[in-house]
Amino acid sequence: MHLHDLCGSWMDHPFWRSRFTLTDPADLQRLRESPIKEVWIDVAKGLDLPAEHRGEAEESATELLMEAKVTQPARAPQQVPISEELKRAAMICAKAKHAVVSMFQEVRMGKAIDAEAAGELVEEISSSVMRNPGALISLARLKTADDYTYMHSVAVCALMVSLARQLDLDEQAVREAGMAGLLHDIGKALMPMEVLNKPGKLTDDEFRIIKSHPVEGHRLLVEARTSSDIALDVCLHHHEKTDGTGYPHRLAGDKISLFAKMGAVCDVYDAITSNRPYKAGWDPAESIRKMTEWSQGHFDEQVFQAFVKSIGIYPTGSLVKLGSGRLAVVVEQSEKSLLAPRIKAFFSTKSNAYILPEIIDLSRPGVTEKIVGREDAAKWGIKNLDELWGS
Repeated sequence: MHLHDLCGSWMDHPFWRSRFTLTDPADLQRLRESPIKEVWIDVAKGLDLPAEHRGEAEESATELLMEAKVTQPARAPQQVPISEELKRAAMICAKAKHAVVSMFQEVRMGKAIDAEAAGELVEEISSSVMRNPGALISLARLKTADDYTYMHSVAVCALMVSLARQLDLDEQAVREAGMAGLLHDIGKALMPMEVLNKPGKLTDDEFRIIKSHPVEGHRLLVEARTSSDIALDVCLHHHEKTDGTGYPHRLAGDKISLFAKMGAVCDVYDAITSNRPYKAGWDPAESIRKMTEWSQGHFDEQVFQAFVKSIGIYPTGSLVKLGSGRLAVVVEQSEKSLLAPRIKAFFSTKSNAYILPEIIDLSRPGVTEKIVGREDAAKWGIKNLDELWGS
């Protein structure tokens, strides 16, 4: 039978898409064991109705679906503390990784991209970012070198959604930005794995191969005929630079679209903060500092400033030094000031020892503690920084 819709959250069922033909009894059992209680079956596409009646059944099913969607009220997610969103964000990240891995595998096998399933994934990521942008964005950064190619797509999707909202784009544009982020590196599905995951520096020939991924990805999306112009543009042009030294077309300034400029910033941030086969990721705050140095010539200034506002000067997970001599990890951003996030102090530089952790909201009136600089975790032998901000 053909499942037209699984009535429930994308997180409630074990499949990475909500519409597909169910042929495997094992999949049916997995569905029965899931929290999903109701499904829409499209008998027009299934095998359980004579061919002469399938058109009539399809029309009836479509009318019922339209009626059901109209009567369901839209519920906008509310902003919640990062501590409340982290668990849900972790579930979304885990399922999103599986979905992107499946999407890349299907592309390698010559199958078309399932735009509808990708759209559902973007909706889940977008909803999490709306509830609390710091949770999923920070978790998506914590990827292994082996996971990088897949989780990078998830991270850039979340960053694009957050940036689009910071730029005050309408909700349709926000969703388009998220989809563009998710698909921006789809061309890497066609790159040789030995080059994609090479632990050392690429040769000139290997780099030329990797530089072909925007064009290859664009070709895939054009052939699929399911992607918007925005997704096509970001896929093709997220490696362009405002000074015209990028690739593949060496576009400069206003020749680069807003969404491609957004993609360039989000792509670079996640790339340099992530562990790669050939290098460890940088601290989030150090990455923002480095990107500020590169911004002239590489990024659009207004887009980059909006990006910093969306994730903070000291993004969640950054290690900072306080005026008191303590070290702290940033656990959440403040709506009042980019320089005064919520932190967890846990280490004394004076005694070179861990101390009882203390949560401090630097933006609260009367708080005299302040950040005096960024710090390198390796310098102090700190290896559990990611556990500290997420606990």
